[in-house]
Amino acid sequence: MKLNIQIRKLNYILSAALITLLVTACEKRLDILPYQSITEDNALASESDVNVTLIGAYDGAQAAATYGGDIMVLNDLVGNNANINFTGTFAGLTDAYQTLMVSNNSFAAGTWIGAYNTINRCNNVLSALDKVTSSPAKKSSVEGQALFIRASMYFELVRLYAKTIGDGDASSNPGVPLVLTKTESVTNADYIPRASVKAVYDQVVADLTKAESLLPSSNTIYATKWAAAAQLSRVHLMLKNYAAAGDAANRVIAGSGKTLNTDFTKLWFTFINNGGANPAEYIFAMTVTAQDGTNSLNTYFGRNVGIAGTAGRSDCKIKAAHIALYETGDIRKTYFALSGGNNYTRKHLDRYGNVPIIRLAEMYLTRAEANFRNNTAVGAAPLSDINSIRTRVGLPALSSLTLDAITKERYLELAFEGHNLHEAKRLQKPVGANNWNSPKLILPIPQREMDVNKSLVQNEGY
Repeated sequence: MKLNIQIRKLNYILSAALITLLVTACEKRLDILPYQSITEDNALASESDVNVTLIGAYDGAQAAATYGGDIMVLNDLVGNNANINFTGTFAGLTDAYQTLMVSNNSFAAGTWIGAYNTINRCNNVLSALDKVTSSPAKKSSVEGQALFIRASMYFELVRLYAKTIGDGDASSNPGVPLVLTKTESVTNADYIPRASVKAVYDQVVADLTKAESLLPSSNTIYATKWAAAAQLSRVHLMLKNYAAAGDAANRVIAGSGKTLNTDFTKLWFTFINNGGANPAEYIFAMTVTAQDGTNSLNTYFGRNVGIAGTAGRSDCKIKAAHIALYETGDIRKTYFALSGGNNYTRKHLDRYGNVPIIRLAEMYLTRAEANFRNNTAVGAAPLSDINSIRTRVGLPALSSLTLDAITKERYLELAFEGHNLHEAKRLQKPVGANNWNSPKLILPIPQREMDVNKSLVQNEGY
């Protein structure tokens, strides 16, 4: 999360990383060379240095290319012409939307580089935990936050740049390189091959499990044990480990103190209507202010609709076919703005709106699906959880339940929040004209990485 810490951020950049930036054409606003190093004389020497570096890790996670929104935008755009009419001018996003990406796609490269840049900052924090001496609780919190961010970045990388679970053998399918120690200077030893999909997921689970045990229950806008548990629930759901996914979701619902907003429409417009504060339902979010922060979901899904504070490029127009999927009386069916003859989701109209990463509603949906699949009732019966989501948006409670009803509710509740691609792969449903396991739905390993690291193997089709 970017706070108003420009001076501290500059100190971090000067003391923790030597990053070369290249400004390119309008295709991509900022491009980062795939090299990052930390000189010995600038090594972390104090607890203050570690704290600043941890802020730098949040800053990396909140950058446009990562959780500032591009990860979610890519997930929603890739092949999603059934729901979105993308009319933007960025060729990289157009290619993603049309599933015509090439190995030098600037958005695929930006997310890869941004994620590994953030991972390296986390590794630097983890390498200097002995400098955190103010209290054991502080040390645990710092470690837990770094593990949470690192795990989150690896989770997004393996989902975007590798075959999904269920598509072949995860033990042999190439995932992404696992870098678990700080990079002080780039040598041939740093050019490592892609770890298996299973190895990456194993590391993500280990990091998040430890993070949940270390993190505090409350931590202002930063990661908490509930954020780690919620992310762990997502991971286990992708792994089809439904019992573990349901248990993690239940821990969040039962222990976090978070509640479902009674009014679905109050979940958005965090800057315009809520003074920048997150709704009670947000488990983890990226903070944006008028002075600092990026919300790429607003950039591409947003539009000035005549409400003060709304803005955006108007690139992602929502098709009538999507809106028709909602039942009559569903508040979510009306949560679109008609402007200039096109519909836009109201979720991302707020120019300085915070970027929601995980909401409590998702945990209810995950718990419901996990319990339904396993014929269990951990925390609550599946029907009860689904009806909690339905009645909140003005729909009548169901009297019986099917798996299709659960996944449809998930699809509609979380629409345009960055879930479409991974949900289709998880449920083995087609994405547009592509089957769920089409190579076209996997991002390319950036060509610049292939050129430098000869140990890498490119994804099929690139």
